[in-house]
Amino acid sequence: MLKPVAAAALAIWAMASAAPAFAAGDVAHGKSLFQDRCGVCHTGAADDGDGGQGPDLWGVMGRKAGGAPGFSYTPALKAATMVWTPATLDTFLEAPAKVVPGTAMPVSTANPKDRADLIAYLGTLKGKR
Repeated sequence: MLKPVAAAALAIWAMASAAPAFAAGDVAHGKSLFQDRCGVCHTGAADDGDGGQGPDLWGVMGRKAGGAPGFSYTPALKAATMVWTPATLDTFLEAPAKVVPGTAMPVSTANPKDRADLIAYLGTLKGKR
């Protein structure tokens, strides 16, 4: 009976230890990536880019997908039921059109390290500007 308990404990530990991988992203590199790749369409911090084509990403963490006030989302993103968390952002940024068919988001980020860095940076954009 000890083996199933040990296996369960190991599984719980493995799941818990996977979550901090998102927090381990390099915020400075994420900001640089955001400015280079995302700032053409999105705004975040004041010096991130011009934005305008995509929604403002200030306060994106914890927000419902398609839920930024004042932005006209595609019907597909409006209908999405997910909330932006490190895990959902990771999946979405890897293949936006696969996760939300019909999204207008044309840019994907294949590199897991770059996604982690972008997500770490997005996590710093809290509250309102």
